[in-house]
Amino acid sequence: MTRPRRFIDSPQDQVFLSIASLWEIAIKVGVNKLELNRSMDELEVLLGRLNITVLTISFDDIKQYLKLPLHHRDPFDRMLIAQAIARALPLVSADAAFDAYPIQRSWV
Repeated sequence: MTRPRRFIDSPQDQVFLSIASLWEIAIKVGVNKLELNRSMDELEVLLGRLNITVLTISFDDIKQYLKLPLHHRDPFDRMLIAQAIARALPLVSADAAFDAYPIQRSWV
């Protein structure tokens, strides 16, 4: 496991955020399980300012999702895993269950 800061601070590496993560945030805000300090509009502007690319969910991501063994049952996390595999991207998460999949997981 490597430090995520290395990926985020490196000028040659691009940082991505899955739309699945934003969708999960919106769901949690909607049911009052999460409170944001910013509106979604402000968050969108901030992500742009930080040069963070929002990943859409592609057909390749969905095909990869369907191939995943059920080591992890959370559908949002499984989509993140599928995107990491399909796009050969490292994934930043504290969830050690991700280690059951062929991805590079990073956390401090």
